[in-house]
Amino acid sequence: MVGPVRPQFVLFGSSIVQFSYSNGGWGSILADIYSRKADILLRGYAGWNSRRALQVLDQIFPKDAVVQPSLVIVYFGGNDSVYPQPSGLGPHVPLPEYIENIGKIATHLKSLSEKTRVIFLSAPPVNEAQIRDALGDKFDNLGRTNELCGKYSEACVEHCRAIGVKVVDLWNALQKRDDWLTTCFTDGIHLSGEGSKIVVKEILKILKEADWEPDLHWKSMASEFGEDSPYDFVGPDGKTTFNVSNLNLH
Repeated sequence: MVGPVRPQFVLFGSSIVQFSYSNGGWGSILADIYSRKADILLRGYAGWNSRRALQVLDQIFPKDAVVQPSLVIVYFGGNDSVYPQPSGLGPHVPLPEYIENIGKIATHLKSLSEKTRVIFLSAPPVNEAQIRDALGDKFDNLGRTNELCGKYSEACVEHCRAIGVKVVDLWNALQKRDDWLTTCFTDGIHLSGEGSKIVVKEILKILKEADWEPDLHWKSMASEFGEDSPYDFVGPDGKTTFNVSNLNLH
């Protein structure tokens, strides 16, 4: 492990998380913003649902770990929402079970330490026409609809609020943009750079407004090795230096 030890922010979820460093994704944006303040760790697993997440929760987030994350951002729901198959195979999870699984994940993460904070992302909307263009005849077997994503999103938001966990309502947040159908996705499901900007905006809004100690908003966190130095860039007067450790383009 390299030092100094920084706060750890873990992104945990399915493909929306795994692909969050692609196409100007929200994971890469957060890593850029927190580049001298926290380590953004990716634990994304494409195709997963909340059942599979529970199966490995103790392995990904062991309670006896020496260092526990300061923040965990969780996304499951889109895959849970797809049509059930007669065989019982596939990622579908009935809505009541999905709600229960969200609660179990939240309880485990909050138990890691007194300082571990949790934010859930609800299922984002989908562009069904774009999915059909990308998948062709496979679309009907996928069984992914915007209506079902909305139901699972609403359930996630309501349950998180009921148990006192921060949550981003992605289904509504993305659809507030007039051109969301044509700008927010790469394939109708996964987020484009424009869609990811909305995710980051909503996450940062929660971090700014949360009454958490320590404060996890990037503007409130110290930059690593941020002290003044005679080796800093020299100012126009040739006698003073200016510290660029807090320079951020966001």
